[in-house]
Amino acid sequence: MKRSILWVGCATIAALAGLLVLRPTAETAAPAYLDRDRVALGADLYAQNCAVCHGRNLEGEPGWRTRDADGLLPAPPHDASGHTSHHPDGQLFAITKHGTEAIVGGGYKSRMPGFEDTLSDAEIRSVLAYIKSTWPE
Repeated sequence: MKRSILWVGCATIAALAGLLVLRPTAETAAPAYLDRDRVALGADLYAQNCAVCHGRNLEGEPGWRTRDADGLLPAPPHDASGHTSHHPDGQLFAITKHGTEAIVGGGYKSRMPGFEDTLSDAEIRSVLAYIKSTWPE
């Protein structure tokens, strides 16, 4: 009796493990920046929410590496000329959702607001997919 219960338990665990392996995960799914629909949505959301500071063509504000008269850095570009591609996806998501000040902390000041009350998590990921779709390999 104990052996049959143990066997059924092991078989159940093995079957569940097999299902988990076959399911697409964030690591095995195609990158979002290759999904045309998601990129198109992200482009629209970027135009509505981000382009006013980061530029219609992701070019950022002039002098983005030099603090302005208020001591703040202008909006950086999100095209290949900027440094956005050097940040991990999770950090880009957090900055977009919560704002730069909340993520950097330590009294850091920035004009970059958080969009958690404006964009859903899926919409933020779509904006990031759009931005990433413009980067060279």
